[in-house]
Amino acid sequence: MSRTVSSFRPPFIRGRTTDSLSSSSVFLCSLFKAVLLLSSSSYAGSACLLSGVTLLLGTMSEHIQLSIALCRIGFYTCLQKLCCKAPPPPRPEYDVVCIGLSGAGKTSLLSRLCNEISDGTVPTTGFSIKAVPFENAILNVKELGGAETIKKYWSRYYQGSQGVVFVLNSAASDEEMEASRSELLLAMQHPQLCTLPFLILANHQDSPAARSVAELLVSPPLG
Repeated sequence: MSRTVSSFRPPFIRGRTTDSLSSSSVFLCSLFKAVLLLSSSSYAGSACLLSGVTLLLGTMSEHIQLSIALCRIGFYTCLQKLCCKAPPPPRPEYDVVCIGLSGAGKTSLLSRLCNEISDGTVPTTGFSIKAVPFENAILNVKELGGAETIKKYWSRYYQGSQGVVFVLNSAASDEEMEASRSELLLAMQHPQLCTLPFLILANHQDSPAARSVAELLVSPPLG
């Protein structure tokens, strides 16, 4: 007895052929691989981007630290120059002897140079020493009194002098001018002064009877 065998399809295929199933499986596998590849590429790109951002931030941090260090150095340098200045070097000092007849104005002149204010000037008896400051030096001026009883002791105070200031009264009489000339010549010929620089100062130039420089050069004590 013959039987007719009908074709049987598994129920889970439900109308799909075996070829269709194979094609679907291949498609799903390809899709899954593509997703994995895309995910892997995205992760690698994210990692590269993160590495780039980290490197950029590290470089910026180094520049900021360097800028802060330079600012600190500059601020410290300015502060040191403004607040921590080294004291200026000491000015050289020179010992000078100041001579001249009584009434020539030696004491008044030195007081003005030292910015001293006095209502009245008392003639110097003996000697006095004043430190006269200048911009680049200090003169320790030893003033000797010009009275007759003191002049004979002038030479005792010449030792150690590095310069001489001779003050004369430019408004004095001819007799006083002659006396000034004699004292000036004696000082210039003294062994302890003859090699020193001399400053001859004609005082009382504000007096109507004052002699000009030209007149002093042709008359005693300079003529």
